Amino acid sequence: IAHFWLERHTERVYTIREGETLELTCLVTGHPRPQIRWTKTAGSVSDRFQDSSVFNETLHIAKIQRTQGGRYYCKAENGLGSPAIKSIRVDVYYLDDPVVTVHQSIGEAKEQFYYERTVFLRCVANSNPPVRYSWHRGREVLTQGSDKGVEIYEPFFTQGETKILKLKNLRPQDYANYSCIASVRNVCGIPDRSVIFRLTNKTASPSIKLLVEDPIVVNPGQTVSLVCITTGGEPTPTLTWVSSNESLPQRSVVKGGTLTLPAISSDEAGVYSCVASNNVGNPAKKSTTIVGRFWITPDPYHNDDNIQIGREVKISCQVEATPPEELTFSWLKNGRALRSSERMVITQTDPDISPGTTNLDIIDLKFTDFGTYTCVAALKGGGIPEISIDVNISSTTVPPNLTVPRGKSPLVAREGDTVELECLVSGKPKPIILWSRADKEAPMPDGSMQMESYDGVLRIVNVSREMTGSYRCQTSQFNGFNVKPREAVVELIVQYPPTVEPVYMEMRQGLGRPVVMTCRVLRAHPSRVLRFEWLLSNRLLHAGAFDAQRDETEYTIRSLNRDGWGEYTCNVINEAGAGKCTFQVTGKAYPPEFYYDTYSPLWQNRPRLYSFKLQWTQMNPNAVDRIVAYRLGIRQQEIPVDGTINKGELMTHNLTQLIKPESYEVRLTPITRFGEGDSTIRISGFVPHTYDFRLFISIFSEPICMFTQDKNDDFDWTRHSAATRDTKYTPNTGPSGDRSGSKQGFYMYIETSRPRKEGDQARLVSPFFNVAPKNPYGITNPPAYCFGFFYHMYGKHIGTLNAFLKQKGQTTSEGPVWSLSGNQGDRWKQAKVSIHPTASFQVVLEGIRGPGIEGDIAIDDVMLEEGECRDPPPSE
Repeated sequence: IAHFWLERHTERVYTIREGETLELTCLVTGHPRPQIRWTKTAGSVSDRFQDSSVFNETLHIAKIQRTQGGRYYCKAENGLGSPAIKSIRVDVYYLDDPVVTVHQSIGEAKEQFYYERTVFLRCVANSNPPVRYSWHRGREVLTQGSDKGVEIYEPFFTQGETKILKLKNLRPQDYANYSCIASVRNVCGIPDRSVIFRLTNKTASPSIKLLVEDPIVVNPGQTVSLVCITTGGEPTPTLTWVSSNESLPQRSVVKGGTLTLPAISSDEAGVYSCVASNNVGNPAKKSTTIVGRFWITPDPYHNDDNIQIGREVKISCQVEATPPEELTFSWLKNGRALRSSERMVITQTDPDISPGTTNLDIIDLKFTDFGTYTCVAALKGGGIPEISIDVNISSTTVPPNLTVPRGKSPLVAREGDTVELECLVSGKPKPIILWSRADKEAPMPDGSMQMESYDGVLRIVNVSREMTGSYRCQTSQFNGFNVKPREAVVELIVQYPPTVEPVYMEMRQGLGRPVVMTCRVLRAHPSRVLRFEWLLSNRLLHAGAFDAQRDETEYTIRSLNRDGWGEYTCNVINEAGAGKCTFQVTGKAYPPEFYYDTYSPLWQNRPRLYSFKLQWTQMNPNAVDRIVAYRLGIRQQEIPVDGTINKGELMTHNLTQLIKPESYEVRLTPITRFGEGDSTIRISGFVPHTYDFRLFISIFSEPICMFTQDKNDDFDWTRHSAATRDTKYTPNTGPSGDRSGSKQGFYMYIETSRPRKEGDQARLVSPFFNVAPKNPYGITNPPAYCFGFFYHMYGKHIGTLNAFLKQKGQTTSEGPVWSLSGNQGDRWKQAKVSIHPTASFQVVLEGIRGPGIEGDIAIDDVMLEEGECRDPPPSE
């Protein structure tokens, strides 16, 4: 509850979480007692809230919504002086669930959707205050720079919130669960919201198919089912229906991809579209048009069904179409055009009275009038195809009848068989039979909602389990008479082998330990499963009758020995066939996991060589027998392992004598009593211009190696080697070689001779480094780095050498993280200092001239390494 006085001071801001109750109280003074009225920026608030609260000291808003934030005014007046007005701003905080959408940089390919392509995952959530996003792959936190195959950035048109995860040229490890966590930093106690997207090599944008004709021609009053199925898309797309008539008809029912329009009316005709979305690529959309249909009915004018010579017969042809006045009709007899005559009277009804109707009156029916009469209708504009319908007039016209032959229902078949569902049909003319599913809103085997048959037989090739159910056969609505359609039902039962899980499973276990394999039956028909059998490499181990009370069978290896490794199969068998579970039992160790996914060469002073620090952890080290060693593929050497490896334990091995600038494929394979386990490969390479937290740099063997001279200092550092430096003017200062003692090696120094004067500064600035992510292996947060370098400070006029940490976004630099002044003798010494940046940062080395010309300060071999400095040099 916010209270405020009507006084002159700065505007208050009141924050509240969406859905909570807001109470603003205005404390007023004055005599006589003032009248109070609450208003909002856009006029009075009385149209939104309880009237009573608008004229009270307290404004009460229950379950406040984000749209109700804004500036509220309390106005008090008592007729004396001008009214007192005070405002308070209400800020409503909220955080919606984030949504992840997935796109790729090139057009969605016809082959596998994600195969060596660049993929973007975009995360968006509505919030107040602005949301901060973080990305995870599985349990691993992803940040910029933590993985060379990942970029995290915000599009330039957003307000600096990182939200797009870019996967460059997908690698196997990129197929994973990605979670986006949206956070407003627990403002008002609002917890973080997250969403998970599973990226696989099957991930694909949606594609759909409409199992309907286009256009669909229907009778008013008829029930229409539009079926939309997904033909592609991973994850499974969600289907929605939209209509060109702004909204779907009120009575419509949407169930999955099926839209049912019961008793459709002519004004519900129009374009209906199925839209599929799974947040991958763009939604898929397919449309169909519903137009009105017409029907034809002979009217014998008599109670009996037979048409007799000498009587009058009237045939009506009706059409529901839009627009009706555009309809044109014509009549045919036995395929030839019919003109109106005295005995054959064709009338097209006045469209104002009954649009879309034409009549053919046959007066005094003669034998020669028997035949097939066809009514043809079309729209003038050609909006729908021309449609025609026939009626047979003969002396033997008999109403239709339907029956199911004895023994043909229920019909039992096995999956894959060809079956024939049968209905006997009689009547003259013999009507077309329409087959449809009677028990569920599902398509027929050919994908349509109904299939036609002229002989009453529905033939299904390669029948599947989904086709089990009731099938309705019925005469078509336009059967030559004004009689209701006849119908019958046939039951189809499709037997199929058991469906089991797991289809395939790898089980790793150490020698002497138990292994339990379970094969579970999900479904089968008949569900009375007959028997099971367990085999090892086609050798029968165990068989028996399946326990009807349980839906699974187990096989246990009490103590795994070498003979027990191999492929185990469980067959679960019923009358229709067998379902198969496969278990691969092995003692292979899981692959090791390299610690860094970025290059980490260690430069050496020898011109052509470098070494490489290999670091890894072991995946599930205790799942199998103890790992006794690792085979290193690059040298075919074995790295012995002492004791048991713990989960997450970091192992290290230094590769030395690697030749610049070659890259090496490093294959690491764990070895147990079983033999070799799964290998992991990485490429280690010498990268001369890659800056990295784990990069040691002999920086001055190349022209200042990405360091830059500060433009705002007094003079520059100079790159030199002892072989080229002239020391005859100042023989008692500066180094006689680089840090390794080589006269040819390069280093940087400040030349203090004229025109330099005391206090002049020279600064070298590094590139920006990104802060490394939180790491499960114990790196602190904020992370620590060890900044080190060698220095040479010899001469009686030596000034000061400073090292600074400069963080992004900071305007003023803090004091130096390391500083030293005065003569330190004619030798190179090492400096190391731990730094703890919280944002992207640079390191700066500053040399300050002393009081005279014997004051040359030199530096060499700058390094930056992740983690605290472990062995700082002795302070002498």
